Amino acid sequence: MIDVYYWGTPNGHKVTLFLEEAGLDYRVHPVNIGKGDQFAPDFLKIAPNNRIPAIVDTDPAGGGAPVSLFESGAILLYLAEKTGRFIPADLRGRAEVLQWLFWQMGGLGPMAGQNHHFNVYAPEKIPYAIDRYVKETARLYGVLDKRLVDRAFVAGDDYSIADMASYPWIVPYERQGQDLNAFPNLKRWFDAIAARPATIRAYAIPDRFRDLPEPSEEERRRNLFGTQPANA
Repeated sequence: MIDVYYWGTPNGHKVTLFLEEAGLDYRVHPVNIGKGDQFAPDFLKIAPNNRIPAIVDTDPAGGGAPVSLFESGAILLYLAEKTGRFIPADLRGRAEVLQWLFWQMGGLGPMAGQNHHFNVYAPEKIPYAIDRYVKETARLYGVLDKRLVDRAFVAGDDYSIADMASYPWIVPYERQGQDLNAFPNLKRWFDAIAARPATIRAYAIPDRFRDLPEPSEEERRRNLFGTQPANA
């Protein structure tokens, strides 16, 4: 059993995409980041950066004590190695997957995240920041579109953790000021992943938590963009 500490963000979806594809037994623990659950002491024991997702694998390879991990890229790689799935075993294939996994972690995710912040959440609309991050997001979309000219998936013919890492950050493309029709290879890839049954199941998970209390706007801004818990 794998315990997943989760909220329905792009990084949270990465982990559930893998778990649904692999058919692993897992249990979801909602971490309501608008309410500040990410600052709870018990959560910080497994996710010291106070960010979701995190997992605890109660049945790690080789047995022994449970293994806890934070950071979505590390979790994807751990799960791929645990199951022997969604990452090639050969040197070159593995290298292809890893470089595109880290491309997402170091580029697409952070840049699209800043795009969301300045375009949607920032209390003051700063044209320079909005323009910078919308354009950088478009550049990264272009990199991915070019990559997909001659291959079905990011690392080749097979679906991998490189795809699972990038797909959730493309889902909110409209909020990022992007038009998928301008990136035909990316759009083909995106539509193919969206239609996968495991993707549909993974993206239905947030529906389970619709009845949780909604944070106030003040709570949301303090907890999502502050650096300390409310009672610090």
